[in-house]
Amino acid sequence: MKRSLAALAVLTALGAAYARRLREPILTWGATAEEAAARLPGDELLEDADGVATRAITIDAPASAVWPWLAQMGPSPRGGAYTYDWIENLFGLGMQSADRVLPEFQDIAVGDSFELGPGRPHMRVEVLEPERALAFRFEDGTWVWSFGLYPQDGSTRLVSRNRIATPGASLPARAVSQLLMEPGSLVMERKMLLGIKERSERLAREMRGDRWDSNPRPPGPQPGATTS
Repeated sequence: MKRSLAALAVLTALGAAYARRLREPILTWGATAEEAAARLPGDELLEDADGVATRAITIDAPASAVWPWLAQMGPSPRGGAYTYDWIENLFGLGMQSADRVLPEFQDIAVGDSFELGPGRPHMRVEVLEPERALAFRFEDGTWVWSFGLYPQDGSTRLVSRNRIATPGASLPARAVSQLLMEPGSLVMERKMLLGIKERSERLAREMRGDRWDSNPRPPGPQPGATTS
């Protein structure tokens, strides 16, 4: 009994310290106060979320170079999540982050879905505004993942929001989830946003040169070229 009370006291203290000093910057990495407070397409799908994370990044590319990477997200053979594949695959998610645009996965539509690992709930496309907004929802209604794309003088502000519900979870269970899952989600989502930024900026450079191939040929004479 004493050990249980002591463990509860430690957990309570850690939770209080986390909430006071760390939780807000972890949940709003890269986002402005206005972005964190603003409504995003897909918020209406899970209004009473127990946890909300809004993270963002500026990408030096137009939305047309960012959108393809979002459209093809998902487990193999889709484009992955552009984060740490080896961590994702420890949980059986079958992720393989692509470094090129996959034309066969660009024509997504509301109602399309994919499975996040065998036996796990499907993610369903619920909001689709090409080059503007995209939102997925777990089929059990406990997770909504939304993206907003906002042009800014030739660049794009990419805002990612996760809304999560934990129905039936006790307060201690929610506290443990916050302490463990929220920092972990930052590690993964930061890598994802940086991965999308790198790929989008490279694609934008290729688009400006009328090249969509994300694996351009090396310098030098090309097949069929003539030299003087």
